[in-house]
Amino acid sequence: MRWTFGVVFAVLVSGLGLGAELVVYTYDSFVSGGAAQAIEEAFEAAHPGVDLVWVAPGDSSEMLARLIAEREARGTEADVFLGIADVELPRALAQGVFQPYDPTLIPNLAHVPDELVFDETGHVIPFDHGYVTFVYDSEDLPEELVPQRLEDLTRPELKDKIVLEDPRTSSPGLSFLLWTIAHFGEEGWLDFWRALFPNVLTVTKGWSEAYDMFLAGEAPIVLSYSTDTAYSYIAEGSLRYRVVTPDGEAYRQVEGMGIVAGTDQPKLAHAFLDLVLSKEIQELIPTSQWMFPASCAAELPEDFARYAVIPARPVSLPPDYVAQHLEEWLSEWQRLLVGG
Repeated sequence: MRWTFGVVFAVLVSGLGLGAELVVYTYDSFVSGGAAQAIEEAFEAAHPGVDLVWVAPGDSSEMLARLIAEREARGTEADVFLGIADVELPRALAQGVFQPYDPTLIPNLAHVPDELVFDETGHVIPFDHGYVTFVYDSEDLPEELVPQRLEDLTRPELKDKIVLEDPRTSSPGLSFLLWTIAHFGEEGWLDFWRALFPNVLTVTKGWSEAYDMFLAGEAPIVLSYSTDTAYSYIAEGSLRYRVVTPDGEAYRQVEGMGIVAGTDQPKLAHAFLDLVLSKEIQELIPTSQWMFPASCAAELPEDFARYAVIPARPVSLPPDYVAQHLEEWLSEWQRLLVGG
């Protein structure tokens, strides 16, 4: 938890009834981006006396697990959760994590296209979306080894050259697992993974750890997002790190946000959701989170639009279908990881 003197003071003041706070659980890389600071400044300016507190010590899957565990135990301080991946929605709904939102209190929701709305129950709202795929180091990986098909990832020349994230703890990791199931079918995905594992240097707990290893040169291929070349060019003036979409595919991931059930700040929570969907904040998403905004009112920066890759064939599985089989799939994947 990122406690500072100001946050501690805010908690004390809130406890005395002289102020209020809105606690938002999210993932670590969101807080380190510029959008979080802009949201905090705008929210606190619009709500004098209210402190916005970010809690973000881990990946989105880790934070969701923490929220569920807290609610099952002593309760949680969270009022809002920002960053739930669409593939994890069934798990959250089954645990009763979110309370329904009131769309009349979120006017900016009107700018979110229906195709991105992944929760028909009215608990979670999209705030950005992207595509999980592979990124390679063009200075380290020979062009002939760049995987043009998913099967190419199993080539013996790529032994120990791939870093993946764990589908049990990472939303990109889970997206890739689902991608392989969608691509190879329930009869073939385990065979693919069996052939893939010898080429995997390591399976990390979350995305940040995996990408740090990639940047450190420990492996030339990492599971990441289709916007990484845009990041490489805009942030560093380099096209070294390049996106590849095997078979023209990448797994579409929509990230959402919702109001935590039982919050005592529902009005502030709705105001927060509306602010995140505002044009001003949504236009920060591409170059702070390196994802596509959820609002169609937001314009993309020129260089982001040029280098961020939209796959020819986006892949996804229906959330209900995932919910029915996910526990079984994860168990099979884990058995393969441990025992081969």
